[in-house]
Amino acid sequence: MQLVCLDLEGVLVPEIWIEFSKRTGIPELSRTTRDEPDYDKLMKYRLGLLKTHGLGLPDIRKVISDMGPMVGARDFLDDLRKDYQVIILSDTFYEFAMPLMAQLGMPTLFCHKLEANAEGFLVNYHLRMPNQKMEAVKRFRQINFKVIAAGDSYNDTAMLAEAHAGILFHPPQNVIDEFPQFPVTMNYAELRAEIDKASARV
Repeated sequence: MQLVCLDLEGVLVPEIWIEFSKRTGIPELSRTTRDEPDYDKLMKYRLGLLKTHGLGLPDIRKVISDMGPMVGARDFLDDLRKDYQVIILSDTFYEFAMPLMAQLGMPTLFCHKLEANAEGFLVNYHLRMPNQKMEAVKRFRQINFKVIAAGDSYNDTAMLAEAHAGILFHPPQNVIDEFPQFPVTMNYAELRAEIDKASARV
């Protein structure tokens, strides 16, 4: 039994916070863990900015639904799901991702959850568990799935290492240099070919 696990942001959809920052004209929302390594502080900063700018959950969903998936992502995913069971593993939040999931044909998504108050403003976030991408792959292996995983960035590498086969998709050069054990793909045709090669191998 084989299972393909894909990261979401940078593989199927744009980096949500960065794209959201561009579309709302709020540059401070583009801060990432490179700028603020304390994730809890970063998330509370983001939630405060959203409230300051009067952006409630309906406004946020509207902006995100206008982003759309990456070019070719829906066709790639539809084709992949004909031959493999596919699960999306992401560190985003359901409340952000669902408008994009609808445009991708509602694939299965494991991620985290945001909390909104009665006025619709986001007030807190809840991680499903630490290192959830890697832990999910570990559990899939424990129930006898052969797992092929693909992601684009440093925070995907633990998931890739835990899988029977890990693949990088359009990664930055520093990730390529630091993790030479993973094959590098730069477009969906290459990614599909590498998944098929791994499928024959694992």
